[in-house]
Amino acid sequence: MPRTRRPVPVSPRRRPAPKRRAWLPAVLLALLLVLLGSGAFYWHYRRQIHRYARRAWASFTAEQLTGREKTPLLSGYSVHGIDVSSYQGRVDWEEVSRHNVRFAFIKATEGVSLRDRRFQKNWGGAKRAGIVRGAYHYFQPNYDGTDQANLFVRTVPLGTGDLPPVLDVEHPEFHDVAVMRRNVATWLRLVERHYGVRPILYSNYSFYKRYLAGHFDKYPLWLAHYEVERPSLPRDKWIIWQHSDEAYVPGIRGAVDFNVYQGSYEQLLLLRIPPNAAARAN
Repeated sequence: MPRTRRPVPVSPRRRPAPKRRAWLPAVLLALLLVLLGSGAFYWHYRRQIHRYARRAWASFTAEQLTGREKTPLLSGYSVHGIDVSSYQGRVDWEEVSRHNVRFAFIKATEGVSLRDRRFQKNWGGAKRAGIVRGAYHYFQPNYDGTDQANLFVRTVPLGTGDLPPVLDVEHPEFHDVAVMRRNVATWLRLVERHYGVRPILYSNYSFYKRYLAGHFDKYPLWLAHYEVERPSLPRDKWIIWQHSDEAYVPGIRGAVDFNVYQGSYEQLLLLRIPPNAAARAN
């Protein structure tokens, strides 16, 4: 009988030990740093981020606006107002007046040649609705201050009971800050001489602090400062605060600037042009 060979046992092949993933801790650390950095960035710029998100959403939903939307009034103030230009389109001033809007500044001119195409309609509409009205000029810093003042006074028939003229200075592109200030000073001086009342200076907080503070302190300040609980400037430095440029008021289809006057309504009325000054202007 043939002899049977026993199979030789084969030892099982050892699997190689898994390589240690040396890169994993570095990746996890990098992810952690990204998350921490993103969180810090968001926390520091959260107001601006929220603002951009709101504006993007407002643009996306603009077609659905009806002109009846309403933003709550800012608490702590009794005198609320708006400022408008042709950008707002047709304004139903009677409807606006029914929603605690006590004053309005209306864009009249810009630079040396531009007249706002809706100025006359807004000017008459605000008065008929019983809203205390004023007019403003958007200042172009690279143009002559005299020419800009002349355009404004030829366009705006300020009279008894109107608010003082306003110079809006915020355009960031200019060649020389000293020249810009001289042109601002020229506009303010000539317009004050024409109407017999001291103009109001408008600017946003950062522009004012950087270029205007300390140079025009004798003029009442209308300050734009958003995303803050209160203006960073002391209360004795400003009289009107533009606290939002994305408010809604029934009678206006779309966003509009919202403002508050620091004092009472009676004090606002005292700002108006008196009869003797109006007679001088005419």
